Amino acid sequence: METKAIKLTQYSHGAGCGCKISPAILDKILHSPIAAQPDTRLLVGNDKRDDAAVLDLGNGTALISTTDFFMPIVDDAYDFGRIASANAISDVYAMGGKPVLAIAILGWPIDKLPPEVAQKVLEGSRAICAEAGITLAGGHSIDCPEPVFGLAVNGMVNIPQLKQNSTATAGCRLYLTKALGVGILSTAQKRGVLLPEDAAIALKSMTTLNKLGEVFGQMDYVKAMTDVTGFGLLGHLSEMCEGSGLSAVIEFDKVPVIPSLKYYLDQNCFPGGTQRNWNSYGNKVAPVTEEQRYILADPQTSGGLLVAVAEESMDDFEEEMLKMGYHINAIGWLNSKAGAPLITVL
Repeated sequence: METKAIKLTQYSHGAGCGCKISPAILDKILHSPIAAQPDTRLLVGNDKRDDAAVLDLGNGTALISTTDFFMPIVDDAYDFGRIASANAISDVYAMGGKPVLAIAILGWPIDKLPPEVAQKVLEGSRAICAEAGITLAGGHSIDCPEPVFGLAVNGMVNIPQLKQNSTATAGCRLYLTKALGVGILSTAQKRGVLLPEDAAIALKSMTTLNKLGEVFGQMDYVKAMTDVTGFGLLGHLSEMCEGSGLSAVIEFDKVPVIPSLKYYLDQNCFPGGTQRNWNSYGNKVAPVTEEQRYILADPQTSGGLLVAVAEESMDDFEEEMLKMGYHINAIGWLNSKAGAPLITVL
């Protein structure tokens, strides 16, 4: 079997973060009548619905610990390793931290795919880890019915610079650092209708590290932050709203989206995860059009950062972004009281 002829997406039933368990089912899994053992050193645990766990080291710094893995979202093994690794490392950046170490998580169908293909996955991972300035230091592998890859990543952060998704304040302006739509494009690829130019756009987006998060950690006026992945923009925004006791307004025409999405939506190219997402939190969102739903609930893989910036500092934030070569505008804002609906789309 020639490795170049192998299309990884044909060996899995899901793709990227689109195979995440839905928010509603995850609620049931995480709910337990057994009280968690308290740990005063734990600054962020899974009760916060945040991107990573954070442990106070007692010296003014904290350890960020996270893991993320999924099935192939692209056919090329090297690119799969790059995407999965960028996605996992993103959780550290989303907390305002600096990644320091990674170990691999590999599940491989050894009766279906040769080890040389898995080797390419690891090579892609090492390339992204090197770009992040960290070492892929080891890992664990199992024989698995479908190919699975990801990382467990550790990071460090000065505690005053720690960013959470539950600390937004009323009036904050919302910014998104990457365009939406990679879930739609990945579905088009799986169906064999993705245009080459859009494949390049999706790959660039998914392999771009969210290094901006470490910079945002140093900005006091960034009040809250998370990355947009499998639950889509609306899902991760709803977590920010509920954690902060606020509601949100999104201006749809200001949300960055990959330009060709309508072409694929007209061909019914949207992942199953979109509907699972909507079934989980659609009741919290004011009525939206079908197109808006498909885009705003689209599962993102290695998506951008959703950043809540204090209203009075939005000009400073945008100016700093321009200095770094980014031209982004606010896509909405947060209101002072959570209510029904939790999110309104204009």
